[in-house]
Amino acid sequence: MAYTIDDIEKILSYTSWKDKKKIDTLLQIDADLYTNLGMESSKTQIENVKKASKKIYKAIKKIDEYQGRLLLREQ
Repeated sequence: MAYTIDDIEKILSYTSWKDKKKIDTLLQIDADLYTNLGMESSKTQIENVKKASKKIYKAIKKIDEYQGRLLLREQ
């Protein structure tokens, strides 16, 4: 199943998933967002992806404080 940025809270709420699977799925969404950007992407589209990425990293921080901080710091 392909998850989107709208599924972040749903992914966080899965109790049957291990934390690693949750983080992997969130990072997969993030990678997909950046992959869909192209040379012709507008500044607005790029900023929207950066905002969505920050939202994903904050969700990862809820699962793993250390990894979330690293991702947010490096953004």
